[in-house]
Amino acid sequence: MRLDLPFIAALTAFVVGFVAFWSNPHRRINQVFLTLSLHAASWLICLGLAVKGGAYGQLWMRTTSAVGAFIPLHLWFIKESIVHGDEPWRMAVPRCWPWALACAMLASLTPTEWYVATASSRELHGFGWGYYAYIVGIIAMYIALSGQTVRQARKRTGVHRIELTIVVLGGSVAVGTVLLLMALRALLAQPWLIQLQPIAVLVFYTGTVVAITTSRIFDARQIFLVGLQRIMLVVVIAGFAFIVFSTLKLVQLPDVLAFVLMIALVLWFASSLSSWFDRMFHFYPQATAARQAAFAVAGKETRLENLERAFLAVLKGWGQSEQALLVHGGIKGSLRGGRLELSSDGPVANTMQQLRWATPERLMRERSTPERLEVGRFLQEHALGVLVIGEGPTLKVLVGVGIAASRRPFTYPQVTQLMELASIIESALERAHFSLRVQHTEQLATIGLLGASLAHEIRNPLVTIKTFVQLLPQHHQDPAFREKFFRLIGSEVNRIDRLTEQLLDLASPRTYVAETIELHPVLRTSLDLVAAKATDKNIEFLTDFGANPDRAYTDASAAKQVMLNLCFNAIQAVESRSGLRWVKISTRNVATGIEMAVSDCGPGVAPEIRPRLFQPFQTTKSSGFGLGLAICSDILTNLNATIAVDPPAPGQGATFRVIFPCQP
Repeated sequence: MRLDLPFIAALTAFVVGFVAFWSNPHRRINQVFLTLSLHAASWLICLGLAVKGGAYGQLWMRTTSAVGAFIPLHLWFIKESIVHGDEPWRMAVPRCWPWALACAMLASLTPTEWYVATASSRELHGFGWGYYAYIVGIIAMYIALSGQTVRQARKRTGVHRIELTIVVLGGSVAVGTVLLLMALRALLAQPWLIQLQPIAVLVFYTGTVVAITTSRIFDARQIFLVGLQRIMLVVVIAGFAFIVFSTLKLVQLPDVLAFVLMIALVLWFASSLSSWFDRMFHFYPQATAARQAAFAVAGKETRLENLERAFLAVLKGWGQSEQALLVHGGIKGSLRGGRLELSSDGPVANTMQQLRWATPERLMRERSTPERLEVGRFLQEHALGVLVIGEGPTLKVLVGVGIAASRRPFTYPQVTQLMELASIIESALERAHFSLRVQHTEQLATIGLLGASLAHEIRNPLVTIKTFVQLLPQHHQDPAFREKFFRLIGSEVNRIDRLTEQLLDLASPRTYVAETIELHPVLRTSLDLVAAKATDKNIEFLTDFGANPDRAYTDASAAKQVMLNLCFNAIQAVESRSGLRWVKISTRNVATGIEMAVSDCGPGVAPEIRPRLFQPFQTTKSSGFGLGLAICSDILTNLNATIAVDPPAPGQGATFRVIFPCQP
């Protein structure tokens, strides 16, 4: 048997139907589509035999028409499988009998003389009234099927609406094209028109297999606009290339030079025209706005809580949804976000690592597995329409958006947009996680510097307590001694307790929250932690708290952390100098708030390091990572405070000035 177009189309229909069934054999529409494919393949084989003609050509033509008469019934079953899902077949039988009866009546016309006269041939066609009644009847059935589909599609949302539109309406258009070719063949007496029918079937099957088997959903309007843009682009550029080449030939340039100039001009024109078309068609305006908003958040915020809130707002705006989800955490451990906690090695996270993205429509179309069912339950539980994963070197992020207000499914271009947003979110959150860890490390380094001084400070009250305890048996009867003993013991224990509380307060990770505080008492409580260090190094520690009033809008723990970092930097700067050595901390009122200045008599800041002084890993010390000033700047920025260093002056050390705002 020679492989011509009808048989190639029949083979294509069979393969497409089998692929659709194999992709998800438990889904009703895939099962029915396989039977429709076998039905269409049978019709195409009969058509191919009819086209070949011969002694049995007319018989095969009648058989082709009889087989084709039942295709509307098959498309009706496709529609019902989309609309009613996994409804048992016996419930669909009472609804299908009018369609089955109509198809049988049309098929009964094909063997009769009313359809085609027995004496007709290729040269002399004897089409009777039954032939035209057959065409009109089939067209009427497809019009009824299309109208019913449109009405039911309006009541559906999501992928069901898309599949109804593409499969049933697309099939109706394909069959309508076949019937039109049949009518033209009868009217124009052109036998070759019947050979175009397989092309319509091939086009329908190519689109249909994508519609019901691919995990990627596309918006029909967007596909049309993109296709229109590409066609217009090709046509305009081809015309421009022809005009340019003709013009260059007129000026009698060599062919090679003319060709090179034409290619250069065409490439420039194509780039400009493509950008203009993008603006004219206004592709993905929501994605552009969301991307810009995400970059703005990533550049402005550094605290995890603020980043989470801001990114959730961006995601809700992008998806036009009331629901969004953002969970993140290390590669090992837990993913947390809001009140939700997931294991990074759990079924949802592991399956998402394989899928990269998931929508309810994708999970419904693809072959089911226990892991994918778990992801589907997760989407349903949190009312999500799409979920993507972003992974960095140390961080894993799950980003989800709820079902859109329009109830339409998220298309694949939208999924790629969300994956891009997830990448931006992952980078910002990873930086925030790193900043938090570095801040904790710097706090622990500060604790290390305080160790010797605190040991000395705690030892003094302990020695006093020990001495009184040793004298207590001898002076127990002395009321004055007992009163002094109890008073001193309480005072010294409170002092030790206060020092240890401050130490633990500095060592623990903090979430800084600004509030109105009195700055001077906060600074004085921290002096115990740093003054002993200065005394131990024979450094004079000076204070001048001149701000009045001293009410600032900041976080007390942040003010302590910043003051201690600046004071320890100053102590390290002057401890290697000879002669008089001092560190001074002072406050004063300024126009924008309260200024705290930490000065020293050290060598100052080298000019080459001043431009990047508050960036990470900038240090002139032999030990340390150069993170203290960067952390101070980061903490103060989140609290709307500022830090700066005075310009260098000959013979003077460094002076760092921190301005705390007085009002929110």
